[in-house]
Order: sequence, then C-alpha cells, then structure tokens
Amino acid sequence: MSRITIGSAPDSWGVWFADDPKQTPWHRFLDEVAEAGYEWIELGPYGYLPTDAARLADELAARRLRVSAGTVFAALHRPGRYDEAWSQVERVAALTRDLGGTHLVVIPGQWRSDTTGEALEPRTLDEDGWRRLTSGADRLGREVLEHYGLRMAFHSHADTHVDTQEQVERFLELTDPEVVGLCLDTGHVAYSGGDSLQLIREHPERIAYAHLKQVDPQVVAKVRQDDLGFGDAVALGVMVEPPRGVPDMPPVLEALEGLGRDVFAVVEQDMYPLDSFDQPLPVARRTYSYLRGCR
Repeated sequence: MSRITIGSAPDSWGVWFADDPKQTPWHRFLDEVAEAGYEWIELGPYGYLPTDAARLADELAARRLRVSAGTVFAALHRPGRYDEAWSQVERVAALTRDLGGTHLVVIPGQWRSDTTGEALEPRTLDEDGWRRLTSGADRLGREVLEHYGLRMAFHSHADTHVDTQEQVERFLELTDPEVVGLCLDTGHVAYSGGDSLQLIREHPERIAYAHLKQVDPQVVAKVRQDDLGFGDAVALGVMVEPPRGVPDMPPVLEALEGLGRDVFAVVEQDMYPLDSFDQPLPVARRTYSYLRGCR
C-alpha cells in the first residue's frame, strides 16, 4: 500500500463531542494513538484537542504525530445557514492548516438526533434543499481552498440527506469536482446499503479521502427493522473492528491503491459511549496490525 497513508481519529477512542466525561481524555488519546503505531490523526471535534496551534503542535511532536484533516458538521441544506457553517469552518480550517493538514472533512447536518433518535426535520430533501446543499458545498469547497489551501472531502453519513448510494451519486452529479471531493467512509456506505467498491470504480476522480470502518450486518438488520437512529446503532455495536464485519477491507484498499495517487485512509471505529477507557487501545493495535498486513 505504497500510496495509502493509514491514520486514526478521536472517534476510535469514543470521542464525539468537544467535552464529555464519557470520552477518553485528550492527552490519553494522543498517548495511545501513538502507542498503537499510528503516525497520522484527525483533529476530531473542535475543542477536544487543544485549539492553540503552537501548544498542539508541541503535543503532537512529542509523540511523533501529524495531522491529516479537520472535521466540521455543516447543515448547508437549511436556509440561511452558510454563514453559521463558515464561522465553524474558519476555526477548524485555520487550525488544520497551521498544523500541516491538507483536508477538511465536511459532514452534512443530520435529520435525526444522534443522542435522542428524535426526527428533527423530514427524512428526505426537497428540490430547494438539494439546491442549497449542493451550491453551498461548491461555495464551501472553493472558499476553503482559496482561503486555507485545504481540499474539501464531503462525508456521506447515516441519518443525513446524503446517506444512501443513490443520494451520494446525486450529490456527486450536482457538485463541482474541482472543489468538492468525497470522503469515502466504508462503514457509513455499508450501513446504508451502498457499495464502496462501486463508488471508487465509477467515481475515481472524486475520492479525495477515506475513512476505514466495518459494520456488523446483523446489527444493521436490527437497525433497519426497528428504524433506530445512528446513536442507538453505535451503542448496540454496529461498528466493529476488521475483519469482523463488512465491507471486506483488502479489496477496498486495493481499489484505493489503484487510484494511482496518495490517499489518506483514516480508521474511524465509532464506539461512543465507551464501556471503559481501557477499551480503545487494544482494538486500535489490532486494527493497525491488520490493515498494515493487507496487501
């Protein structure tokens, strides 16, 4: 895998929020992600890691870690929300740039709450919503590139309006490939019944970044049967370490390698809330060893 750089993220240590006592403390995350063998990380939710670039740079250097990307949620489909999204993007993009990162992962706003499972808005977008989403994504991609030199990678995500394979395809069709790339999250694609290999094969030029994760098909079936929210699904253990779930990782890695260019592939195994702070490190070690062994 000479063209694939494997990294990890706070998500794999049970981190979903900037501040939550159920989450691994940030200094422990940094210690353990380095101990597991990783050299690259994402920043996670803004405010979880120190936001002073000089301080965080020192913390990373002490552990020989580097940053690949920052992450934001942006509800671009909602009327009048671009400025709100941009105010968040400015902070995250600046920190990412200052730490040498190259990508900004953008996750669309969710129609259902992660924490309560409550429907916050309709499950599907109308035509006006799609226009706001796609034009907003194009604008965001252009401005992130222009102002911060970062490549935008749009992340399809469970319980959002860009979730299923059909929705991902429509989003790609309606956005500008020059400024909007795709963060291929293998777990979310499988969770929603999609096919990561097909997305790579049919849209190779749009694959800007990747998140590696697997899902348990039996838990996914229960989620579908009971119409559970993503937060409940994660609590039930829907995300599993490879090679215990789907999709099969070696073909995905082979397809990413076949793109013929450098790609970050960051492990994101959702496990919020943790059973114990001792839970993530053994999983991270096994996952890193497994992925390094895929040829």
